[in-house]
Amino acid sequence: MNKLRAMQVFVRVVEMNGFASAAMGLSMPPSTVSRLIKDLEAHLGVRLLQRTTRTISLTPDGILYYDHCQRILRDVDAAESSLSGSTVPPRGRLRVDMPPSFARVVILPAIRDFQDRYPDIDLTLTLGDRPVDLVQEGIDCVLRAGIPESSATLVARQIGSFEWVTCASPEYLREHGEPKSLEDLESHRLVQFLSGKSGRSMDWPFLVNGETRNVRISGNLAVNDTGSYVTCGLEGLGLIRIANFVARPYLQAGRLIRILQAYGSPEVPLSVMYPQNRQLSPAVRAFVSWVSLLVREAEPTWRV
Repeated sequence: MNKLRAMQVFVRVVEMNGFASAAMGLSMPPSTVSRLIKDLEAHLGVRLLQRTTRTISLTPDGILYYDHCQRILRDVDAAESSLSGSTVPPRGRLRVDMPPSFARVVILPAIRDFQDRYPDIDLTLTLGDRPVDLVQEGIDCVLRAGIPESSATLVARQIGSFEWVTCASPEYLREHGEPKSLEDLESHRLVQFLSGKSGRSMDWPFLVNGETRNVRISGNLAVNDTGSYVTCGLEGLGLIRIANFVARPYLQAGRLIRILQAYGSPEVPLSVMYPQNRQLSPAVRAFVSWVSLLVREAEPTWRV
């Protein structure tokens, strides 16, 4: 039995959630796929899949073996592509975690270009800004905003930066007036944004005479999702503070008005992070290079 081929077939069966669909994707007869899985289970002495007439599911041993197979196949791809003179294009599975707002505004509008460049990479985007365990969760790299925490296991590579802008809807400003100073914020409704890391309301950082001043935010409305947070601002529920790349289309359309422009904002780094002790696969290197160029080209358009 070709163990490597059996692993590839097993992974594809799990990914496609069925023998027939896996066989079609691999251009193999369904009987061959079924036989390979049976031979693999016999060789390992464990059952990997629970089969019914309509679905399959992984057994506990199957879950463990699937994780190992994914890592082994990624390492094989990386080894082949790293050989001197190799012309093998980046391929395989790539899983990237990033904030939903960054995915929606920056990544997804451009993702077709990445797919055209690297058609053999199967890309999965998971959206969030909570701390993740890359190895345990099978994530190849993450994109994060803010100064990366020191880590003995992760490498952080800055690929760009953005600024926070304070905004309100025209309706809110007509009803409540426009704050002219940071002290004026005390008499306004401020929508709180809850940090994915701490679960607490995030402060608003401003530059005052070259020094960063963090304004503590309190109010009777708080959300933990950027899309919902922007909606709160659009609906006139209070002042919001969002990334300039998120704010730009709403400011251009007049749906939000930028306020407190006399106060600057510290630049917020954008970084891609990946495990320190893992050789980067060609797929990860391709994505890091692509997203770095994408952000560099997009940054000038974020200024508002």
